[in-house]
Amino acid sequence: MTTLDPSVFDPTRLSLSDLRHRRSLKWSAYGPELLPAWVAEMDFELAEPIRSMLRDVVDRSDLGYPPRAAATSVRESFARRMADRFSFSVDPDLVLVLSEVVQGIALAVDTLTEPGEGVLVQTPVYPPFLEVVRQAGRRLVETPLAEGPEGFGVDLEEFERVVRAERPAMLLLCHPHNPTGRSFTAAELAAVGRIAAEAGMVVVSDEIHADLVFDGRRHVPMAVAAPEVAPRCVTLSSASKAFNLAGLRCAVGAAGSAELLRRLEARPAHLRGGLSSPGMWATVVAWEECGDWLEGVVAYLQEGRDQVDRALAAMPGVSWHAPEATYLGWLDFSESGLGPDPAPWVEEHAGVVCSRGLDFGSPGAHHARLNFATSHDVLEAILERLASALRSKA
Repeated sequence: MTTLDPSVFDPTRLSLSDLRHRRSLKWSAYGPELLPAWVAEMDFELAEPIRSMLRDVVDRSDLGYPPRAAATSVRESFARRMADRFSFSVDPDLVLVLSEVVQGIALAVDTLTEPGEGVLVQTPVYPPFLEVVRQAGRRLVETPLAEGPEGFGVDLEEFERVVRAERPAMLLLCHPHNPTGRSFTAAELAAVGRIAAEAGMVVVSDEIHADLVFDGRRHVPMAVAAPEVAPRCVTLSSASKAFNLAGLRCAVGAAGSAELLRRLEARPAHLRGGLSSPGMWATVVAWEECGDWLEGVVAYLQEGRDQVDRALAAMPGVSWHAPEATYLGWLDFSESGLGPDPAPWVEEHAGVVCSRGLDFGSPGAHHARLNFATSHDVLEAILERLASALRSKA
């Protein structure tokens, strides 16, 4: 058990009653009889430097239009963080400040591909990847991740075959991967990048979970692992997942070249929506001042991951590959007899809300996604409910 400094990070300070008073999507969408373990929010208090900054903003009624310097600070802070944490050299002048990563995905698909061109995604995958491609009028090209005894990975032979046959213009990469929790290796990324570069594809790499990697692993950005594709790579990131700031609406997109940035900025800025002053300030504070808090979060999430792993080993009809990153578990109910869409049954019979596997693409059949970013006590209640329901069915 990791020893945590409660003055920096205390995962037990918010009780279940406190959480039920939250107005965020996770806790407001369902009634009190259910335990939510679906949308990707964490159930922890904000890091104190972020809370202090937000209190100061409110105390000074400082919620006017954002100054230009705020976006500059975000760009520079992101570049410093990438260099220090991931040995990734980013030019701040090539960083676009956005409201969220999904906006960055939509912007990249809209500006870097043409209607009817193929966009390749590796399924199962975060549902907005699929939705954005379809809504933009692009051709969705899917290649499933390969599942083996040790977990999910890229079937490079199949990936290359699909690229050659379908000739997609873009690869949307989710790394670390949502929902499977894979942290792709440098070798995997290098091979994917080589294939993409040879095919002249643009790569958009969603690396929002880069800070949430377990077991001593180190996140490797796509642009670092595959230098040949780096000039054609857009790296998307945000403090929103690792520091639980989704409601403050701030993200970044780092273009691999000035030409790529020029194309991303081809649409009028007002179509992308305005930026949030508190969101930008909180992002800089998170990246610059909250390292100890993040270290505590990652250690606690790893323990929660292991807690789920032990519980699932004793449950009938459900399994997983323990995630290497993120706080999301991809539960396989194939042996449970619940059919291709188990999440509604889990909600009705266990009182636990998970994300529907089918929303993540056709390989999501018989699966549901579980969010384990909560206190160990609440997580235990979730797991006990699930185990009881499955035992009753068996």
